[in-house]
Amino acid sequence: MTTRHIKSIAVFCGSNYGASEEFAEGARALGHALGNAGIKLIYGGTTKGLMGVVADAALSSGGEVHGIITARLHEKGHSHEGLTLCEVTQTLRERKQRMAELADAFIALPGGIGTMEEFMEVWTMNQLSEIDKPIGLLNTRGFFDSFLGFIDHMVVEKFLPAAHRHSTSVDANAEALIGKLQTYQRVDIPKWL
Repeated sequence: MTTRHIKSIAVFCGSNYGASEEFAEGARALGHALGNAGIKLIYGGTTKGLMGVVADAALSSGGEVHGIITARLHEKGHSHEGLTLCEVTQTLRERKQRMAELADAFIALPGGIGTMEEFMEVWTMNQLSEIDKPIGLLNTRGFFDSFLGFIDHMVVEKFLPAAHRHSTSVDANAEALIGKLQTYQRVDIPKWL
């Protein structure tokens, strides 16, 4: 089994905290795991919600944190001032492009539509062979269970090959999820059924 050398992971997550403290605990565990492993965190650059939690945890564990924030949010004072590096882009599209360029892998934590859109974009880029970078879901409190059920429905209805469904690593434990990303094997099955 080949092990990928992952130096940076982009994290997509909510700018809110969610309905349970468990979501913040999961984000904190991921930040600590990244910092302790010497893996740079790349994220949306703010102090808000789970985004701020994961960044603070990575920093407190001695990790590097590269925030990429849009000019609009930066001008509203939402930038995290304690980051290793803060980069400001003009648009959300530019921000997502920079995150995709800089990251060796991607993890989504619980979040809203922006989180899911960012995650689905990199999943699609992998499927179309535009990138070869592992993706994962930190499934705190089973947050992604219904989403994964919908993806399974796509497979049943013949809109997605089963191998592509399983190209996403899923775990509720941050360290285990990072380990899965490091041993990820690319899916080379065409997307067309």
